[in-house]
Amino acid sequence: MRAAVVGAGPSGFYASDQLLDAGFEVDLFDALPTPYGLVRAGVAPDHPKIKSVTRVYAKTAQHPAFRFFGGVQLGADIARDDLLARYDAVVYAFGTASDNRLGIPGEDLLGSHAATEFVGWYNGHPAHADHAFDLSSERAVVIGNGNVAIDVARMLTLTADELAATDTADHALAAFAGSRTREVVVLGRRGPAQAAFTNPELIELGELARADVTVDSEDVRLDAASAAWLESDAADRTARRNVEILKDYAARPPSGRSHRVVLRFLRSPLEVLDDGNGRVAGLRVAINRIEATATGGLQAVATGEEEVIDCGLVLRSIGYRGAPLAGIPFDDRSGLIRNDEGRVLDASGAPCPGEYTVGWIKRGPSGVIGTNKKCAGGTVARIVEDRDAGRLPVPASPGSEDVEMWLRTRVARLVTWDGWTVIDAHETAAGEPHGRPRVKLVRIPDMHAVAG
Repeated sequence: MRAAVVGAGPSGFYASDQLLDAGFEVDLFDALPTPYGLVRAGVAPDHPKIKSVTRVYAKTAQHPAFRFFGGVQLGADIARDDLLARYDAVVYAFGTASDNRLGIPGEDLLGSHAATEFVGWYNGHPAHADHAFDLSSERAVVIGNGNVAIDVARMLTLTADELAATDTADHALAAFAGSRTREVVVLGRRGPAQAAFTNPELIELGELARADVTVDSEDVRLDAASAAWLESDAADRTARRNVEILKDYAARPPSGRSHRVVLRFLRSPLEVLDDGNGRVAGLRVAINRIEATATGGLQAVATGEEEVIDCGLVLRSIGYRGAPLAGIPFDDRSGLIRNDEGRVLDASGAPCPGEYTVGWIKRGPSGVIGTNKKCAGGTVARIVEDRDAGRLPVPASPGSEDVEMWLRTRVARLVTWDGWTVIDAHETAAGEPHGRPRVKLVRIPDMHAVAG
């Protein structure tokens, strides 16, 4: 039997590997000519060890029953029905590429951006390579309390030497070299006990070469509700350790470094302020307190007090959501494909025969890269159950040899795994003389030219 997996990020590769182990032939599709999804275009460039997971995916690609087809966009080049007609099972693994919005006045001013755009820009994602980010202001504000927010703050304060050894896109290296940003404020709507940072990311922030980490001692003084929650079984070790790290930062005297990262809590954005010329001049925020809810949870509640933070750049990092695609059943409320343990469900709640989902578009944007392996395991188990029970539909055009020929009639510049290996070799060769892991190609025509 044959499976199509749409999306060549971590979840797509883990699903492909497990489907191969289950005896399926697998064709892995991606809209870009390059594989690896957010490992290539989302992981911070100064985290090369995390990116090394691609070696595992490259091993999967060597399986004789595996094929990669890059530069194929579902909903434009091919349709959902095209895949269902050619495969016994179709697995959607294309992630949650859209960002959540703040929904406040001024959000679309020049200088106000989604962190997803900024991350894609410095990582050389083709969709963001031509974006421009004005780094001329002394202060930037990052809204959000997760690891992406920390990545963004760190990238804004790394030295030129630290960046020079990474695969940061060349256009971003030039912009960071001319940056005048000296302070990055990271805002959290709730308190330090509720921050979503992982411990290693938070610790790493305190090891920056030219930036102090500043935390107000009042911000890490826990309210009664948060203190009680932190002592309860509901809190995990990560949350407790985060509070310890933040208290340590609050106790540190400033070292006089040229830059600083300021972690502030209990602040909700109310308005991005206009300088009178359509550009960001500041951020008006509400000051919150933590209260217990009737169900035993904790929530941030506005106190009625406000303050203004002067800044010229605002980056929102408040989560991702998926977008409806190509007629695939979609839940607008959650921003995910409608599914039950990976089985795609139609409007009535019944399983769509032969259709499955995995990764963030299945469960939401949560976890680390390795989380996708377990997630893929759950979905593939459902596929195997349906295969063994005879519930997989019989494709109308089952010939695997015909797929590539058919794709080439739809996609003028189809990129196979061989094409990707040529791109990969070109990028790594370009980086080697400079001590960099690679110099990325950031425009699709250039990728096509190299891939041949």
